[in-house]
Amino acid sequence: MRNIFLTVLFFACAAISSAQQNGSASHFDGNSWWAHVKFLADDSLEGRDTGSEGLRKAQAYAVEQLQKAGLEPAGSNGFYQPVRFNQYEVDEAKSSLALVANGQAKPLSFSDDAFIGTRATHASVMLSAPLVFVGYGLQIPEKNLDELAGLDLKGKIVVYLAGSPSDIPTALASHYQTAAERWKSLRAAGAIGTVTIMNPASMDIPWPRISVNRNHPSMDLADAEFNETPGQQLGVTFNPASAEQLFAGSGHTFAEIAALGKDRKPLPRFPLAVSLKANAVILTKSLESANIVAKLPGSDPALKNEFVVLSAHIDHVGIGAPINGDRIYNGAMDDGSGSALVMDIAANLKAHPENIQRSMLFLLVTAEEKGLLGSKYFAAHPTVPARSIVADVNVDMFLPIVPLKILKIEGIEESDLGARAAAIAQSMGIKPIPDPEPLRNAFIRSDQYSFIKKGVPAVKVDVGFELGTPEQKVFKDWLTNRYHAPSDDVNQPVDLKAAAGYEEFTRRLLLETANAPERPRWKTDSFFRRYAAD
Repeated sequence: MRNIFLTVLFFACAAISSAQQNGSASHFDGNSWWAHVKFLADDSLEGRDTGSEGLRKAQAYAVEQLQKAGLEPAGSNGFYQPVRFNQYEVDEAKSSLALVANGQAKPLSFSDDAFIGTRATHASVMLSAPLVFVGYGLQIPEKNLDELAGLDLKGKIVVYLAGSPSDIPTALASHYQTAAERWKSLRAAGAIGTVTIMNPASMDIPWPRISVNRNHPSMDLADAEFNETPGQQLGVTFNPASAEQLFAGSGHTFAEIAALGKDRKPLPRFPLAVSLKANAVILTKSLESANIVAKLPGSDPALKNEFVVLSAHIDHVGIGAPINGDRIYNGAMDDGSGSALVMDIAANLKAHPENIQRSMLFLLVTAEEKGLLGSKYFAAHPTVPARSIVADVNVDMFLPIVPLKILKIEGIEESDLGARAAAIAQSMGIKPIPDPEPLRNAFIRSDQYSFIKKGVPAVKVDVGFELGTPEQKVFKDWLTNRYHAPSDDVNQPVDLKAAAGYEEFTRRLLLETANAPERPRWKTDSFFRRYAAD
């Protein structure tokens, strides 16, 4: 961790002062939050898939709650900001994958071995191409890392293990593993497609659950400006349990690669002895959804034209393959929890008014589950002047499933917003920590990243744990059994006291940021400072 403690101490004094002014008692008890979660995760909303009637019902409910809280509409059409999408689905009955060695093709099973991913494969294609293993497949100039150097990738499909070397800081590693950044370097080297081998050390969901929903339709924003992987013809995801066949005859084994990847050690790079034959038949259609945007005006004549954003995503993954007979992926924690918090804090600020200097935007985005698409659209086309957005506090699946003793603050080291969040946590008797599991790349996997890429300081804060504790096992079991599964519903155990404490923390962070004399700034040594306007 960088030397943030002097800054943290400064903000701690402000946080403690604010806590004393507002009293030590929480403004929340978890019950009203849970009532919102129960509505959003009800079976009647059918998992709130983007573009579905269930999501429209959830959005109408949210608008009603925000209106009751006295917030003003701040979308492009009342509370709504319409967003257009293209949807993609593989016609698996007409599609195929095979590995070819010595002129012999060995078919791959979509369910057991590998599948075609429509987030990267947007058009039907037939191709055969050599395969090259490129380690983690990263070019990171800041660390003089170039895993593509010396390799002939023109017209070839690259195979890489998801992950990064341990000497690459979390922020850098996460950024360069985004689809857009990775493809920039691969395209420049002449590659035409990718095969991603999931890293067994960082898989949140076991392969059988991934595979059973592998062909759930994906989406991308319809506007051409958002095409982040131009020229990519094919994207394939490979089951690590089947990956040895990729390395047959190469002089290496996947067991060797996986062992190195588990410890984030450097990986070898070499041509593979097999090639890939693919026939992808892609079905497409257009649809529309919307972001929800509401405003709580500030009172300062100048600062009221600046905005602190509280964001969450209101969509989930909808109806999928049945697990234990249940086909509705309710998304209670992901992200009914965050959407409920946005509504609950809005209602609380009406019941307990605060004199805020800056304005607040309450943002419920669509299509997060499709690749952060709703927030990506809003960040590129905000309904307020782009320069007026000073911070984003993103709330996604904060998981109040253990007592609130630790807060994981993604972005803690990057800006004084992170330092302020740490100070407020300390003032509440909660330990702030950076992400203890950087291999999971959580910092690029939620909506705050859309704001960060536009230069806006942002944090994502979660109920946390320290490595090696019983709490870590609770979270691991949750990810294995409930994440993107029908069991993420209202029948799971939830700690309402932890939820209330998290809401109180978020409320204080919003208020202090709205009332601070200066807008949040990136640290001078933060990687993300490059995105900020001068």
